[in-house]
Amino acid sequence: MESRSVAVPEARLEVFDWGSGEPVIFIQTALTADELRPLATDPALDGYRKILYHRRGYAGSSPQVGQASIIRDATECANLLTELVVDCAHVVGLSYAGAVALQLAADAPDRTHTLTLLEPPPIHTPSAVAFRAANDKLIATRQEMGLAAALDEFMTMLVGSDWQQVAEDQLPGSSAQMRHDVGTFFDADLPALLGWEFGPEGASGIACPVLYVGGSESGPWFADVRELMLAWFPNAEDVVIEGADHSLALTHTPQIAGALATFLGHHPI
Repeated sequence: MESRSVAVPEARLEVFDWGSGEPVIFIQTALTADELRPLATDPALDGYRKILYHRRGYAGSSPQVGQASIIRDATECANLLTELVVDCAHVVGLSYAGAVALQLAADAPDRTHTLTLLEPPPIHTPSAVAFRAANDKLIATRQEMGLAAALDEFMTMLVGSDWQQVAEDQLPGSSAQMRHDVGTFFDADLPALLGWEFGPEGASGIACPVLYVGGSESGPWFADVRELMLAWFPNAEDVVIEGADHSLALTHTPQIAGALATFLGHHPI
């Protein structure tokens, strides 16, 4: 599968665009640039046009310039849809990209036909204080010891000391990609996420169908996220993948693809 470079205002984005049918755009999450590629290529979604792209600062897209923000990421996603002549799409966001997807749906409701959220970050939940403290510690490590040390601390916390082998087993090439793009994660994405303001008022403007997908083993932070999303979107479809944690897009791809295909089938464009 080959990519192409698509110009949006002030940047060029590396885009993979294949298949035919209703468009589904997969917004790239933070750090692991291709974390949603296995989901996008799952056979359950063969009847759709898939759009998978790299945000600024990742892989073949333009480097980060200026102050990053969730709003800018959402705007660039909308601009990309315009350049691809897509009036509206099914939107899928994982973790950091879940924040971008929420902002896109609020800012450009006419572009968002459905919204699928895979464990957005716990930035506006009761766990936010602990989440922010953990990220502040990571940023301090980055400033004091450098990017490599901060990456190792973060991934060891998430996965364990063997994180590089685990990453390669789940998604070949991902550990090298993380090391290549780690500056974007720590110097752009984390500050953008910690500075993101979004709440019930923004969520109230999202009227499209919503699917929430989470893992049963993702821990209390993401249990709080699930409760918040279901409070914001009481009509959302709710799927909990048994045995999955926050790596669910890589470890439980077929289950998520099946749930996503069923959801999209219920809400055709």
